[in-house]
Amino acid sequence: MPPDQILTGQAAVAPAAVPAAVKPPRASQRGTTAAAAIYRDLRADIVSLARKPGDPIVEKLVAEAFGVSRTPVREAVLRLADEGLVEVFPQSGTFVARIPIAALPEANLIRKTLEQATVRFAAERATRSQVAALQANLERQREVDASGCADGFHQADEAFHALIADIAGYPGFWPITQQVKVQIDRCRHMTLPYPGRLATVIAEHEAIVAAIADHDPDRAVKALGDHIDGLLLTIDDMRHATPLYFSPAEALT
Repeated sequence: MPPDQILTGQAAVAPAAVPAAVKPPRASQRGTTAAAAIYRDLRADIVSLARKPGDPIVEKLVAEAFGVSRTPVREAVLRLADEGLVEVFPQSGTFVARIPIAALPEANLIRKTLEQATVRFAAERATRSQVAALQANLERQREVDASGCADGFHQADEAFHALIADIAGYPGFWPITQQVKVQIDRCRHMTLPYPGRLATVIAEHEAIVAAIADHDPDRAVKALGDHIDGLLLTIDDMRHATPLYFSPAEALT
């Protein structure tokens, strides 16, 4: 049964003004644009844990916040349901889905396979300026670690992995990887505030960059694999610390 919780609501977002000289879009276009914006914002809230597993999503409140009817909200919710991020109970409401613990090992393996392929190519092909870009990103990670900004670190982390795909010459791998790891990202946001966690991730990233700079593909592949596997072990610890955030399952294997 879904939890009996009450949404506290969120600040209204005023729609952008339309210049007088610009013809307003047709109703169907407005609906599509609104649905995309609502989907994007709800998804970001769910992945970042601003909306926690089990929290209700009240369509009326979301519609009021965006100044739209419930139709684009329902469209956004259906997309999120397809991704496994929300659950819809016809007689009870819509709730942020719990993290499916049983699905994480497969998602992690797919991610690992994709990223090890790109890091191998990156180690073979990286130019000096590209290595410098990775090192600059590492410095950004250290800065946000020092500031204690977990969200800023997550953004720098994402940019780091995207940059590796770019250097490899296969930037299209990264959007696929992002889709695969959406449930893992929810767990990552849980782990980042833990003392010492960011320093550990930075050290793992430094090992990856060092291997790329040395044009050592095998070492780069191993360093990235160790980095991703380490996250899975941390997630298992988080499951025991916050069991209500996860769907019931056996321990990670």
